[in-house]
Amino acid sequence: MDKTERLFSIMDALRRHRRPITAAALAEEQNVSVRTLYRDIQTLIGLGAPIDGEAGVGYMLKPGFFLPPLMFSPEELEALVLGARWVETQPDDGLSAAARNALAKIATASPEDLRDRISDTALWPVALWGQRKPIPVLGDIRLAMRQEKAVTIDYEDEQSRATSRTIWPVGLAFYEGKQTIAAWCLLRQDFRNFRTDRIVRLTITEERYGKRRAVLEREWRQSWDHDRRNHEIEG
Repeated sequence: MDKTERLFSIMDALRRHRRPITAAALAEEQNVSVRTLYRDIQTLIGLGAPIDGEAGVGYMLKPGFFLPPLMFSPEELEALVLGARWVETQPDDGLSAAARNALAKIATASPEDLRDRISDTALWPVALWGQRKPIPVLGDIRLAMRQEKAVTIDYEDEQSRATSRTIWPVGLAFYEGKQTIAAWCLLRQDFRNFRTDRIVRLTITEERYGKRRAVLEREWRQSWDHDRRNHEIEG
């Protein structure tokens, strides 16, 4: 990798990190020495890159900085196209349309017109559940998570017994053929997973979460890891 490619790679790495990353960690990621990384950072700053930080503390891009579109490598473009096409197959009309629009923006906003390359990647996801049927609650759940508003649902279990619950959605997992909501359940006072195909009715309320969604997500991950470790020990 020549110096120009290395400088672009460092900027890409800084864009991926929301918090300061140390020179040692960044150098290891870029497979260069710390001394070389320091020189590259100074070169970027000299070229006008708005990089905050200093040696021994860490580096990050200043908030609000926008890099102009760059050329995509063949693998980067293939990853974007395959990911967007997979999202298009999901039963979430909002995300499906957004995926198509995102690819169009990428194609026309880049220094070269990428429409021909995008249409010729020959990579396609396979939808195993047949024709896609929209599931409106998916968009509602995404909206509730963005706004951190509680949701009331009528939910049926495996025996078709219905219960009414208020939940704080934490995350939405997309599997082949089904989707699962991870949420804090006020009825059970614990984290629970809810299948979207068992939700009979869903309403977004004006009630705010009792905690920030990011905090809830960390607690859910800790609970998930704890349950998984216990299962491995028991097994």
